[in-house]
Parts: sequence; structure tokens; C-alpha cells
Amino acid sequence: MMTRSTHGEDYQKVNRPIAVLIDEYSPDHVDPPHSHERAQLLYATSGVMSVITDEVSFTIPPQRGVWMPAGVRHEAHCRGHVSLRTLYVEPDADSRMPKRCQTLKISPLLRELIIEAGNLPIEYSLNGREARIMELILDEIAEAVEHPASALNIPMPKDPRLSRICRKIMDDPAAEDDLDHWAAVACMGRRTFTRAFRRETGITFSEWRQQVRLAEAVSMLASGKSVTTVAYEVGYNSPSAFGTMFQRAFGTPPSQYFSQLTKPAADT
Repeated sequence: MMTRSTHGEDYQKVNRPIAVLIDEYSPDHVDPPHSHERAQLLYATSGVMSVITDEVSFTIPPQRGVWMPAGVRHEAHCRGHVSLRTLYVEPDADSRMPKRCQTLKISPLLRELIIEAGNLPIEYSLNGREARIMELILDEIAEAVEHPASALNIPMPKDPRLSRICRKIMDDPAAEDDLDHWAAVACMGRRTFTRAFRRETGITFSEWRQQVRLAEAVSMLASGKSVTTVAYEVGYNSPSAFGTMFQRAFGTPPSQYFSQLTKPAADT
């Protein structure tokens, strides 16, 4: 019988459709760029992570997960202590699985299923209750796909000049350097920079930086910081300006964001 490991590579050949890794990560832990043979669902039962691929950066609070198809190179950054569950899924386990990287809404049911899956033997029974739990997880993943335009999904440019600048801004979202400054850093004219950025990401530089600040704000709110503190630390001039932008992006005030995510859907 296989014993549990905290190394992802140990789960790639498990003779089951789903293999579950459980691990704890310290604040500021960085998992460097890597990929896996299997698709995976990354879900932090507590704490906030950022997951970055060549094309997009995701921020995942406890009510979200990230789906990563097999072979996609990615890195992970922990914002504070993170309790992680990673489900490694055989690429052909279910044709309904997402075909690209994206966030998933983790419903209360899916959360409990993921936790219970981690309590089962790695080589769980292919008949009966254990198999049905894993099958239901696949059903729930298929229903959990989130709109790709979520403010927690930040497109990343492939141009190395732009990518380097984006990394700098993500390291310090509150920085007030303007577009002309970053165009000069990229050794581009303002107009060339603006056009290239929109072409590479699908949004303007201003919109992109706004999404970075909002994603950082979600991370800070999840750690228990007050709305006022978060507003100033991510670069807003006032809590009211931050609250307006946050509600525009997420449809709810920052003070209610996490409670809204955990509310059951209303009957229709």
C-alpha cells in the first residue's frame, strides 16, 4: 500500500483516476516553475495562494481553486500559512474537465468532498463509497468553472519586456509609477507600450494594474486585515475609492466578500 508523500511526482503514476496530496506551507513559500503529467486541482482549505503560468496569474482564497491541465508549467506563492489539497487527475478521467487553466468556485459540497478524499487511502477502492466520492468530485469540478474574466484571473504577457514589468508590479501593487515610467523601463515609447500591452493581455495597462491591486486586496482581506488598511496598502487614496472599485469588480463590498462567497444559492 502506498504511503502519503508531500512530493507531487509521487502521485503521477498512482493507479487511480484521482490522487490526493496533502501539505502545509509556511508564509512566503515559493514552489518554483514545474509541471505534472496529470491535470490538477489546487485548493487551499486555509490561506491564500497565487499561482502563475506563462499566460495568467491566479489568486486563490479558500473559496476558490485553480484547475491546471496536464503539462502546464506553473509556480505557486503562498500568502501566509497555507493548508493545501492537490487533486491529481488523470487527463482522460472525465471528458468534462476544463481544457485550460482557470479558477473554480469551491462550493461547500466540493470542499467537504476534497477533504474527505484526502482521508481515503491513496489507492482507494474502485467500488462502493470511495469510488463514488471520487466520481462526485469530478461531477462538481465540471459544475465549478468560473468566468475567465474574473478579477482574480490576471492575464500575463509573453513579451519578456512586458512580463518583467508585470512581475515588478505584482511584487509591489501599491507602487504609483505611471505608464510613462514603465514604458521607459521597457525601452518602448508610450504608444508602442500601450498597444503591445493590450495586444498581449487583452486589456489596458491601467485595467491590468487595477486587477493586480484587487487580487492583492483579496489576499489581505483573507488574512484578516481591515478594509481601511487594505485600501491604503494596495495603493488607493481612500477606503471609499477602494470600496467602489472592489464592488464594481466583485459585485459586493469588500467587508462582505467572503461571507457572500459562502452563502448558499437562493432558490429560484
